[in-house]
Amino acid sequence: MRFGVVILPEFPWLVASEVWRRAEELGLDHAWTYDHLAWRSLRNETWFGAIPTLTAAAMATSRIRIGTLVLSPNFRHPVPLAKELVTLDDISGGRLTLGIGAGAVEGWDTTMLGQPAWTPVERAIRFAEFVELTDRLLREPEVSYSGHYYSADEARTYPGCVQQPRIPFAIAASGPRGMGLVAKHAQTWVTVGDRVRREFLRTDDGVRVVREQMARLDDACAHEGRDPATIDRLVLTGPLLDSGLSSVEAFRDTAAAYAEAGVTDLVVHWPRPTEPYAADPAVFEEIFSSR
Repeated sequence: MRFGVVILPEFPWLVASEVWRRAEELGLDHAWTYDHLAWRSLRNETWFGAIPTLTAAAMATSRIRIGTLVLSPNFRHPVPLAKELVTLDDISGGRLTLGIGAGAVEGWDTTMLGQPAWTPVERAIRFAEFVELTDRLLREPEVSYSGHYYSADEARTYPGCVQQPRIPFAIAASGPRGMGLVAKHAQTWVTVGDRVRREFLRTDDGVRVVREQMARLDDACAHEGRDPATIDRLVLTGPLLDSGLSSVEAFRDTAAAYAEAGVTDLVVHWPRPTEPYAADPAVFEEIFSSR
């Protein structure tokens, strides 16, 4: 099993640079940040942009994979995004993973640009178009595309990605349409747990939910004619799933339970002094330095 950490983009870079370097020193396999214009209870606190943060992180590290967990279509268009991603893939030396989701259903990301919140149907169609166009832009040097919500006219992305055929996608999904996108486009599937009921689950119940979701992913792969073993399975703990960061023993038990279920990657949050994601930094250090 591989392990990763989400580092909220809340620190001035003089502080954040040391956090990203420490994540690499601890031997973590990947480090991520959130992509929002403003986020929950931290709306009026420091919150930096995801792409500039990852660019700086790429230059502060040398081994660890970096990425968005997950990038939001709520305020982005695939054409300028693809140019930024190609640049970031180059700067990182091919260490970038594009984590992408349908975007928050509610909150400031959906309304800060002065647009009404999207309906569920519109959000699903936008997400499918967004993934399809981004996929093509990162694979092909010149792309024209005419969708219902997104389009491109001979968009250029020279010189293309360092990683071929393109930057790997980690797609967050739980419903049938999203699982279909994972089966068609993703190298990694991402889950945070049960987003419908939105109840916080301890490890045993969390594993049960993730097993059910992975069964639906296998069905989507069968429909697409894809071997499900070619898709990694990433569980992001914290929002809805217990991370096990209360002790070294609790984390080992949590990791073992998800690994036994077939999860390939387990991600926690960098410990914060207050909620959300409050945890003891000393325990965090002990967990990952003792592996």
